[in-house]
Amino acid sequence: METAIASPEDIIAFWFAEPVQALWFNSTLEFDQNLRDRFLVTYRAAAAGQLAEWEQTPAGALALTVALDQFPLNMFRGQPESFATEAAARAVVDRAMACGFDQLLTPTERLFLYLPFMHSENLADQDRSVQLFEQLNLDDSARFARHHRDLIVRFGRFPHRNAILGRDSTPEETAYLASAAAFHG
Repeated sequence: METAIASPEDIIAFWFAEPVQALWFNSTLEFDQNLRDRFLVTYRAAAAGQLAEWEQTPAGALALTVALDQFPLNMFRGQPESFATEAAARAVVDRAMACGFDQLLTPTERLFLYLPFMHSENLADQDRSVQLFEQLNLDDSARFARHHRDLIVRFGRFPHRNAILGRDSTPEETAYLASAAAFHG
């Protein structure tokens, strides 16, 4: 287990390495544990706002976004903490985009920079997500962005988060979650 804070370069090298790419949206319990062991100290520092200086470069802003948005989804899967730093991640992305940093990243890097908007339960963020992903010309990502937005339009939130966050599901959400079309995160 690492006890030191990783660098932005460490996060970028790890997250965008070919073996990890295969786990981006198909994680395993082993990978989630590896991520906790390797980056929990870094995540905690990012969550506490101690890594704001990373926002001075495109790679640093991307690394901070990954740490605040992607890492907790894996490290705390099925727990409320998995969503705790989503707003902070969106704020990092807003500042990075204001500096034009997103335009200096590859399409795949931009995908991860923009994902915090897709993870939001706010419709304006979802509309922004769809626009950003459609501009990227990554068809699968744009399709997922539209799907996420459609869930927010329909339910006002992500039903698959209800149990994790201790929210009661409406009858419509319960029926959706039991259907073959349900998205479970």
